[in-house]
Amino acid sequence: MIARLLSAAALLAASPMLLAGEALTGEVQKQATNWTAIIMFVVFIAFTMGITKWAAKRNTSTSDYYTAGGSITGFQNGLAIAGDYMSAASFLGISALVFTSGYDGLIYSIGFLVGWPLILFLMAERLRNLGKFTFSDVASYRLGQTQIRILSALGSLTVVAFYLIAQMVGAGKLIQLLFGLDYYVAVIMVGVLMVCYVLFGGMLATTWVQIIKAVLLLSGASFMAIMVMKHVGFDFGTLFSEAVKIHTKGEAIMSPGGLVTDPVSAISLGLALMFGTAGLPHILMRFFTVSDAKEARKSVFYATGFIGYFYILTFIIGFGAILLVSTNPEYKDATGAIIGGTNMVAVHLANAVGGNLFLGFISAVAFATILAVVAGLTLAGASAVSHDLYACVIKKGKAKEEDEMKVTKRTTLALGVVAIILGIAFEKQNIAFMVGLAFSIAASCNFPVLFLSMYWKNLTTRGALIGGAMGLFTALVLTILSPTVWVQVLGNAEAIFPYSYPALFSVAVAFAGIWFFSITDKSKMASDERARFFPQFVRSQTGLGATGAVAH
Repeated sequence: MIARLLSAAALLAASPMLLAGEALTGEVQKQATNWTAIIMFVVFIAFTMGITKWAAKRNTSTSDYYTAGGSITGFQNGLAIAGDYMSAASFLGISALVFTSGYDGLIYSIGFLVGWPLILFLMAERLRNLGKFTFSDVASYRLGQTQIRILSALGSLTVVAFYLIAQMVGAGKLIQLLFGLDYYVAVIMVGVLMVCYVLFGGMLATTWVQIIKAVLLLSGASFMAIMVMKHVGFDFGTLFSEAVKIHTKGEAIMSPGGLVTDPVSAISLGLALMFGTAGLPHILMRFFTVSDAKEARKSVFYATGFIGYFYILTFIIGFGAILLVSTNPEYKDATGAIIGGTNMVAVHLANAVGGNLFLGFISAVAFATILAVVAGLTLAGASAVSHDLYACVIKKGKAKEEDEMKVTKRTTLALGVVAIILGIAFEKQNIAFMVGLAFSIAASCNFPVLFLSMYWKNLTTRGALIGGAMGLFTALVLTILSPTVWVQVLGNAEAIFPYSYPALFSVAVAFAGIWFFSITDKSKMASDERARFFPQFVRSQTGLGATGAVAH
């Protein structure tokens, strides 16, 4: 049971995270077609397609396509980051976690915010001053371009692949439940739309889709929370006391510690969420869309505020669902269970406080949320192939812009097709391990190399390459041997690796490998790389120096 709850908690932990539990891993009960939601969804699609057409006219260079030409303000970027990070799973899943477990839901919803201060104080300005299009520009700034970019691209594509699978499966199940559409139709629809956003609109269109989605989600969640508080006379004491009276667990819902009793799993999960956030390629890519380091810092400041506010709202929504959904037989089936599973309590609450019209609005917003996330993921994956592998590795930094753009668009089409195929192929699978693995890989491969490249003078190409690869391999192997995959997916009786998430071990392996193979590297190239740390440090602080990564 603990392993299942940990899986659910990790699933809820970030923007690309999906709904955990019944709605994704079991058969979904089809509901009657929600025409209000479909109409609002069509309006949203038409509006964002207009934005995509507008953005396409402004994409005249690779800089425009990858980073919107650095034209996004700190406030806009902060809102877009929040839109990228606040997923439908965060909205529906965290609310469900609070509905079933009470106070522990708040612990989890706030817990994965700890990655943002790390990015704000240690990474945002340096990323903007050192990078151009992707985080591998920074990681390879003074190291071997070919080796580090290949490693970074592999790490990025692995994270993107697992997230895309998770989002596509989540989209299919969510739309199957809310709109009454066939699963395959929903998956293909999401795939086609995400390709259109990225293929034609690039980062500018993706940014505005994320901004619009963030505003809609924050507005909808705010209205729900206000209506819940109005129901209890805007008194938190009444909200909690009434919930305790109604909930089957009674006063236990106000006590922490019900979801995690194993300290190793708790620490491992925490490290994955904290360091994983700081290693997600589609999040890091957003820091290159602003004009300078000051705006990058503002981006994180605003994003942290929006995200923190949003998770406070989900806490109120979860308790509101205890009061207004669990007591209403309209939202239960013949067995007394919540229709659609507990992941749907926020949707049912929308109906309870705002009627069918607001239910349609929230349903459409949930779908729009997935579209915003997959667009960001697709752009990050396409840029890893076209910029890191094609332009910088294959063409050694001498690729023509038009050729690089062709590769980007071909990769976007390929990613769209692959995402649709994988979404259909993994329909019946428990995809909890995919999200946990994606965060663990980001924390074990991308983050250590990126962080040490900016802060540790003695880092060498050999150390970064071997240590990063060790972290990537360890995260993959331990996840496969964990209870989440070895038992729940592969059907074995007992797991070889006893913990659900490998980050505590894989992150330690990555840092240890990078340290050891760097300090033992006595080559001439290693000496040159150490000597380049000070010029890199000056540029990371001031933004003065060469405009791109150092070619060597």
